[in-house]
This record gives sequence, structure tokens and C-alpha cells, in this order.
Amino acid sequence: MVRLQLLVLLVMFPLYAASQFDLEKEPFGGSVENRLEILDLQTPVELIHNNNVQAYIDVYTIHRKEHLANIIGRSKLYFPLFEEYLDKYGLPLELKYVAVIESALDPLAKSTSGAKGLWQFLYQASRLFDLEVSSYIDERSDPVKSTEAACRYLDYLYDNLHDWNLVLAAYNAGIASVYEAIEKADGESCYWKIRQHLSAEAQGYIPAFIAANYALNYYSDYDIEPGQPPFEYDDIGIINLDRSVSFQQISAITDVNIEKLRLLNPVYLRDYVPVNDSSVPFIIPGNKVFTFFRNRDQLVEERGPVKPEKREVGDTSGRKKITHTVEPGEFFHKIAINYRVRVEDIQRWNNIESRDLMAGQELIIWIEPEEPASFSVSREIKKELE
Repeated sequence: MVRLQLLVLLVMFPLYAASQFDLEKEPFGGSVENRLEILDLQTPVELIHNNNVQAYIDVYTIHRKEHLANIIGRSKLYFPLFEEYLDKYGLPLELKYVAVIESALDPLAKSTSGAKGLWQFLYQASRLFDLEVSSYIDERSDPVKSTEAACRYLDYLYDNLHDWNLVLAAYNAGIASVYEAIEKADGESCYWKIRQHLSAEAQGYIPAFIAANYALNYYSDYDIEPGQPPFEYDDIGIINLDRSVSFQQISAITDVNIEKLRLLNPVYLRDYVPVNDSSVPFIIPGNKVFTFFRNRDQLVEERGPVKPEKREVGDTSGRKKITHTVEPGEFFHKIAINYRVRVEDIQRWNNIESRDLMAGQELIIWIEPEEPASFSVSREIKKELE
């Protein structure tokens, strides 16, 4: 149901890992295996060490240190929230690492399958947990509401499976897939015994979860400095808006730039807060709450988001330059549609007036930045194997 489309997962990992990693290696005054034993004692979620787990650990702690540093930084904003809701539902606090492997703690992350948010809910799945998705808001990206939905789902899965590794596999692949794998394994209910009967994604999911748990506890021993997020959990404050307004208005009366408002309120899709029957919460820096209350009477009701200004022809601001090689039979409109630009833009960027193209001709194209994509540990491992 809720599925991050992890790519190409480790059918060959056991052989590769066995040749690359020493399971008894003691890099920093204690083996990885011993450290995981210590972590395992602190949680009902089984944390073991094997070649598959080690391969993921190495991606986090050796090959993608900067990526891990950014995750650690973002955890200062999101982990206290996760822990609060996991505790509310009586779930292991270590399940907060699910969001690490699902989205790298990016509330705007979107997978190739369309799953979105910190916990990667698909559109249809959001309806099961009362997450509203409309043209103006997407509650899959709401840290609070999506976290509560994830807790409800994890709680439901445990009530059915009674094993946390199976719960994690089901979170990724669906509960039906786990039941089918158990049946194929003649009734075995141990994840490691049914693993071969699961999808490639689910085969890598638990090793990735264990690795994330390890990496976020022992990162300092790998000379990884946490990234510094714009905000930590204790830095934020909540206000209530009783009228529909744009981010521009809120920015003007609080002196908080729009980029920061977007970071703190990823649920709103168009820099606009729709308010209907009752007031809605909005997050701003805690030190700006008093400023908001002092100036809130300046807010004017708006019926829709501010329309973006039309870009001038050839504008490159905020875009990324690429080179496109014209294929046989390609024409301007097809290229423009593919890159979501205008024909006139392409002509201006390449200083050409004619609309005649030749196969093999190279065109400079300035494209909009891509949407944040869900991080896939397996994709990173695949890069290392290539």
C-alpha cells in the first residue's frame, strides 16, 4: 500500500558484501555487530548485523556522508515530533527511522510511484487515513497529520502481524505480500526466512532500516558533522489563521521570508492558506509569534493564491542549464513540451530565429529544478557497485 519504489535491491549483495566487509572489524573501539547488539537491547524491533546490513551502513557512513549529515540536521526538526506521536500510540520510538529510509526526512519528497511526504503515502492510501489532498493542500506533506497517519498504519500492521520486521516489510510491500511470502515459506514468520519470497524492495527494506538506526546513532565516529537546519523543533511556534491569505501577506507582517514559510508549512502547495469553516494552524519561527499577533489585523482575506508573474522570454532565473541533442523527426513544440518551456525560450537561448531543426543539432535548454525525489539507499548502493 504505502510503497517507496526502491530501485534494484541487492539480489547479489550477500556475495558482494562478503568479499568487501569484515563483520568483525572494530573501527572505533567496538565492532558494528556489538554496537547493534547494544541498540537491539533498547528496542523491540530486532536489529541484527549481517552482510546486507553492513552494505547499507557503508553507504550511509562512508559513501554518502554529506547526505547522512543533512538527514541528521533535519532530524532535529522532525524526530521530536515523530517520538511524540509514536509514544502516543505506544509504538517503538525507533520506528522514526522509517521516515529516514522513506524520504530522507524531506516532507516534499515524491517517489516515482507518486508516494509523497515524510512517510510516503500514495494518493489512494491518503484517503484511508483522512489525509486531504486538493489543489491547494496536500496533507501527505503535513508533518503532523502524516506522522499520525503513519502511526495508525504501523499500529494496524502490528495488530495483524505481531512482528516488527514483518510490519516494516508490510509498510513497504503491503500486508498481502507478506502473507503470501509466509505461505510460500511454509508458514515461517521470521522475516529473514521469508525474505527471499518478498519483492526486491522489501528484501532491502529491513537492512536499510537497521542501517539508518545505526548510522544516526554512531555518525560521530565516522567524522560526520550534522548539517545545520534552519530550524529545530524548539525553534518553531504555531499561530492560527482565521482567513484565507497568501504566504506573501504572512511574510510581510512577520518579516519571515517565503522560503522559510514554505519549509515550515510544506502542506500548502501554492503559497496560499485556504481557510473555510474554522481557523487553521500555521507554523512560523517561535520568535516571530508576538510579531504576528501585533500585526495580524493587517491581513486581508484573499480568494485564491497570488498568480505568478509571467516569465519574460528567455528568462533563466532559478533554472538549470542542460544540452539537448535533436533526434531525427523531433520538432520545436515536442521539445518545448518535454522540457515544459516555450518555443520562444528555446529560440532565445540558442540565438536562432528559424524553427527548422536538424538531427544531431545541440540546443541549450534551461529547465525548472526537479521536484525533490525520495531517497533510495538501494539506488545509492547500486551506484557504488557500478
